[in-house]
Amino acid sequence: MSLQGHVAFITGAGRGQGRAHAVRLAREGVDIIGIDICEDIPSMNYPNATAEDLDETVRLVEEQGRRMVARQADVRDFHGLQKAFDEGLAEFGRVDIILANAGIVRLGPESDFLTEWQDVIDVNLTGVFHTIRAALPALRAGGRGGSIVLTSSSAGLKGTASVQASGTAYTAAKRGLVGLMQCLANELAPEWIRVNTIHPTGVISGMTQNPVTQAMMAEAAAGGQNDISTMQNALPISILEASDIANAVAFLVSEQAKFITGVQWPLDAGFSVR
Repeated sequence: MSLQGHVAFITGAGRGQGRAHAVRLAREGVDIIGIDICEDIPSMNYPNATAEDLDETVRLVEEQGRRMVARQADVRDFHGLQKAFDEGLAEFGRVDIILANAGIVRLGPESDFLTEWQDVIDVNLTGVFHTIRAALPALRAGGRGGSIVLTSSSAGLKGTASVQASGTAYTAAKRGLVGLMQCLANELAPEWIRVNTIHPTGVISGMTQNPVTQAMMAEAAAGGQNDISTMQNALPISILEASDIANAVAFLVSEQAKFITGVQWPLDAGFSVR
């Protein structure tokens, strides 16, 4: 895939899709700068990755024969994020790939709708903007082109029924990433920097594998109505593995996809066509 010796900056690298991206790209010869908040956000109702989770990602990357600079950082804090990225850049001397992957959502009943709305927007939209602003100058300075992938969602293509603050903020943020991607794709194309969004359906991760979401899935399966009761894929599979998304991303950032930019890529088992 012509990725040997490249460097990727990945947010939300402690587990789930972020970890899967790190390990998959390491297998292709990529070194990783990875960050994760490694602490819970009080307005959300499931736990985030831990420092031990991030350490495990480092171990798995090193198992592939590559290096990883891992730091605890919050994408809402631009200056902390910039510091973390700069430490990785100092280690590797380059960056070729930016994967803005960190994201949150609260599912189920609201507790504090103003805080829940703001936290989701701040992580899922503003945090992506921060990620790009932190790493893009170094990517452009390299003069080698590159690839930026923003993790949107099937919700970024098709909103589901909800009045909950977090659920609607999630959809608004993920749809907003498409506009951000299109602006960047147009601006950066002359420099051979490609920018795309991916739109996964449900993926096995900490966001979906916790008591809250599992209870909601059980309720929906029994005919109950909640935020996820209408989330049904066209293909006969209810949820994807993080490695399924990582395989697609590894292609998208490679030379095999060198003419693909400005694309909203559904990785959603047909959810958006139903």
